[in-house]
Amino acid sequence: MAAEPAARAGLDPSRAPAKVNLTLRVLGRRADGYHDLDSLVAFAGAGDRLSFAPGPDWAIRVEGPSAADTGDPADNLVLKAARALEARCPGLPRGSFRLTKRLPVAAGLGGGSSDAAAALRLLAASAGLPAGHGAVVAAAVATGADVSVCLDPSARMMAGIGERVGEKLGLPPLFAVLANPGVAAPTPSVFRELGLRPGQRLREDPGAPPPRGRAALMDWLAARGNDLEAPALRVAPAVGETLAALRATQGCRLARMSGSGATCFGLYDDCHAAARAARTLRTRHPGWWIAPTLLR
Repeated sequence: MAAEPAARAGLDPSRAPAKVNLTLRVLGRRADGYHDLDSLVAFAGAGDRLSFAPGPDWAIRVEGPSAADTGDPADNLVLKAARALEARCPGLPRGSFRLTKRLPVAAGLGGGSSDAAAALRLLAASAGLPAGHGAVVAAAVATGADVSVCLDPSARMMAGIGERVGEKLGLPPLFAVLANPGVAAPTPSVFRELGLRPGQRLREDPGAPPPRGRAALMDWLAARGNDLEAPALRVAPAVGETLAALRATQGCRLARMSGSGATCFGLYDDCHAAARAARTLRTRHPGWWIAPTLLR
């Protein structure tokens, strides 16, 4: 990752966008029980928002439509990230965070990881550190597997347990609708349902990288999938209903589950088709969380 301040990179450090797994292949299960993954991720316009103000100690206030689902603030990944960076940067100025939680929680969108990455960007800017400083990157790894890929949110490949992050891919923007039916698909339960033994391998070759052109990219995506989709359907059958609802919308080119679920996405040719699909879904499923967005 380039060692440059977030502001110079044109990235709003307070923005915590949703992470969407366009593909997710499980290569196998390691001897330590963790799963090796190979995933193309992109980031949405939809997301949370985080702010930081200097203060005497670490604190966080959570508000917004999903605030009630975030659990004990003391366990929030934002504070874990702050303490991880402080451990690597003695004298780091402490303070309080204000998190506006808009993304559904535990939904396969990496919301907590993206929040933590935003905290690291804000703290780096406050301390005058470049966004790619070694301490910032190390703190991301220490906070959680998906935090590293969220530090500089752009389409890229992610491997290992999520800690190995590829270069920016410069893919064409993808018009999408995100849909979450409001049910839980806990990640540990989904991986248990996958049923791999420690040391068991499904494949060794991560495969060819994605092409840059839109038509070729859509073909590449269609030929790949999400290996956690089938086990997630057994854990949370509402995932199947969500996928069917997306596929039934006019102009849907591809529908797939993100991460371990239960959020799913549909891809469309343009913003107008995505907006129409979102309106249709909101009419038919008023209790769902639905967001038309741009993935890049």
